Amino acid sequence: MIGHKPISTVAIIGTGVIGASWAAFFLAKGFDVVATDVAPNAEASLRRFVDEAWPALERLGLAAGASPLRLVFEADLSEAVKGADLVQENGPERIDFKRKLYGQLDELLPSDVIIASSSSGLTMSEIQSGCPSHPERCVIAHPFNPPHLIPLVEIVGGAKTSEETIQRASHFYTALGKRTVRLNKEVPGHVANRLQAALAREVYHLVAEGVVSVADADTALSWGPGLRWGIMGQVLLNHLGGGQGGMEHFLHQFTGPMTAWWKVLGSPELTPELQEKLIAGVHAEVGSRSIDDLAAERDEVLLGLLELRAKAAEARA
Repeated sequence: MIGHKPISTVAIIGTGVIGASWAAFFLAKGFDVVATDVAPNAEASLRRFVDEAWPALERLGLAAGASPLRLVFEADLSEAVKGADLVQENGPERIDFKRKLYGQLDELLPSDVIIASSSSGLTMSEIQSGCPSHPERCVIAHPFNPPHLIPLVEIVGGAKTSEETIQRASHFYTALGKRTVRLNKEVPGHVANRLQAALAREVYHLVAEGVVSVADADTALSWGPGLRWGIMGQVLLNHLGGGQGGMEHFLHQFTGPMTAWWKVLGSPELTPELQEKLIAGVHAEVGSRSIDDLAAERDEVLLGLLELRAKAAEARA
């Protein structure tokens, strides 16, 4: 953006599931990526993830110059962030850890380098309290798993985050093809995970009450509203559900029954018995498929959906 050095090198702190996926994404977009993690065998695990993700990224389209060879692993934090134009932090969800880390980054990085956190549960106001000199450049940039495929990034500022940082971060991710949403207020869990949690609460309630099995609850979602959610959001679908009268007719027609359902939605307790029921149910649903098998199935269908959505967007343009 105007007045700031172009971003060409991204530092990835923490290379677990989210960090590794971010690394693959940034490499596919033509960046130099320097990653760091203190976990044993972190480098080998990261490089294996990137290699396995690369065919899907090639299918979606690589930027000019994109290559896994532009990945560098550096165990030392200070060396890893040296020369970084943006930091994508994916450390453990522990506030003491994050505050200490952000204090270190505050000292190591020039004042205009954005520190973006993938945190899903902590607020930036909590995190940036460990960043005394330049808390204004700290922002939540929360992805949805897996970040190398799913476009969503939630942008959330803390109490001391500058508007300029929010704008720069939004512009950066959007320019890479991400779909950013800005939260105007900090709330625990941000938005997408809260929506998931609300749905999970009702699914677990229905299973606990014996209304439906785990497998049938999943079928009801993935072969019903889930198909529509892969195309449009809830409110837009409500607008469509109102027919030619749109959202106005939908609210006139369905406010009564919808609000009546709200009053009887469940608030289940995740007792040991319910947890055992959910675990047994999902294992019965999965059968002999491994976690890797399920992830591959998810990603293959997801790639097809992303390609279809890209074609639809091109047709509208």
